[in-house]
Amino acid sequence: MTIKVLLADDQTLLRSAFRILVDSEPDMRVVGEASDGAQAYELARRERPDVVLMDIRMPGTDGLAATRMISQDPELTGVKVVILTTFEVDDYVVQALRAGASGFLGKGAEPDELLHAIRIADGGEALLSPAATKGLIATFLAQGDGAAQGPGGAGAERLATLTGREREVLVLVAGGLSNDEIAERLDVSPLTVKTHVNRAMAKLGARDRAQLVVIAYESGLVRPRAH
Repeated sequence: MTIKVLLADDQTLLRSAFRILVDSEPDMRVVGEASDGAQAYELARRERPDVVLMDIRMPGTDGLAATRMISQDPELTGVKVVILTTFEVDDYVVQALRAGASGFLGKGAEPDELLHAIRIADGGEALLSPAATKGLIATFLAQGDGAAQGPGGAGAERLATLTGREREVLVLVAGGLSNDEIAERLDVSPLTVKTHVNRAMAKLGARDRAQLVVIAYESGLVRPRAH
């Protein structure tokens, strides 16, 4: 299966570099390029990419608005948005995760990291680096721990739908652990962990693991600690 990638960035040179990199891989190809968010959304509807590499700061419709448009479109439920940003963690990134992004990556990432991120997003796994997760938690600390509504309107009351093991897995997902790491921690198989994660996502209305992290903190299930 070939991973279809859409590039959205207002810098032509950067898009060209990304295209060369992506198209050099046998399992992925670029299906379109957009210079602003509105164009990214229209191309996403037309090309149905698997992954969109989305810059946040673009003229006109920015990446945040485009991410929200894509995530709210019922015809684009399978499209994963990976936010590309000069600063790996900032308030825009938190908003993008709430809007439906699957994760984010710093523009200074190595080529192999970018390609790995595309494959990870396409596979539905976590796309939050340890540094990014810490930054996300720090942002919640700065905002206070009020139980705001998370993605899909998931508040603390929604957690009542989870089983005890699903809540336990959710806490570990919020800590940035992979399925393999959670499996080792709980002494179960990675497949069992994946099943719990998928059930938690379905019950909480989360598109992916990145949104599970947001829900875990906004619901109060996990409370960040300042260091």
